Amino acid sequence: MASITLHRRLSAALWRRPSLALTATLVPPLAWFVLIYLGALVLLFITAFWSVDALTGEIDRTWTFENFSRILGSPTYRAIALRTIGMAAAVTITDALIAYPFAFFMARIAGPKLRVTLLTLVLLPLWSSYLARVYAWRLILAHDGVLNWALNSIGLPDLDIGYSRWAMWIVFSYIWLPFMITPLYTALERIPHSLFEASEDLGARSWRTFGRVVLPLSLPGLVAGSIFTFSLTLGDYITPVLVGGPGSDFIGNVVYANVGIANNVPFAAAYAAIPLIVMALYLTLARRLGASDAM
Repeated sequence: MASITLHRRLSAALWRRPSLALTATLVPPLAWFVLIYLGALVLLFITAFWSVDALTGEIDRTWTFENFSRILGSPTYRAIALRTIGMAAAVTITDALIAYPFAFFMARIAGPKLRVTLLTLVLLPLWSSYLARVYAWRLILAHDGVLNWALNSIGLPDLDIGYSRWAMWIVFSYIWLPFMITPLYTALERIPHSLFEASEDLGARSWRTFGRVVLPLSLPGLVAGSIFTFSLTLGDYITPVLVGGPGSDFIGNVVYANVGIANNVPFAAAYAAIPLIVMALYLTLARRLGASDAM
């Protein structure tokens, strides 16, 4: 009986003070975010300033810039970082060029039934395993794979792009394409049809309507999709291992090697800070472009 009375008093207090109810709802997830997520990032940056004792292999918690000096002073590590950032940018641009007309067709031209069908097809690959999709492309792009077989059947020579950076570019573009189409579709669907009619009434042609109406209003969705494709490519290390050739290491591969084989966690933390810094700069720019409105 006492518990029922306490429950009623608590319910009445929360009903009289909506702000208290909102605070009670938000505190647990915010506490988890601060303690677990932000706490892990802080610990990562702190560990980046430590080092490993060459004799004992133990972590020396004396603060030093040795790891960052090693990264900046090594052409190999600089090349890997630039390769990763360049691939992330190339995949983002490729997905944007493919996703834009597809999302526009879904949002503005396709009927309700066809729209649902196309949206299902876009999301369908996400229902399968990431590794299964990568291995499928590995079989397609291999020397004796489906791609070369199809080319040979029509009299064309082998393409031989398996285990190369071209293969990584194709696989990354395919895997992350749904993450570009979805926010673009959402942004394009929000554009009022009256704006297209007004542009047509004012005598604007299709390309002018696209440049003055469609593109500015869908830019938040485009930037939101690019955040996903850019960050996911930036942090991936499985695809370079499975479909990349020699010299195709990414930042994630270096981090993995130093955590597991070399047992140099401070250097791995310092190298892992590179994509975090790049994404922080990218998110700052995306926020100014209004990407959060479409996410």
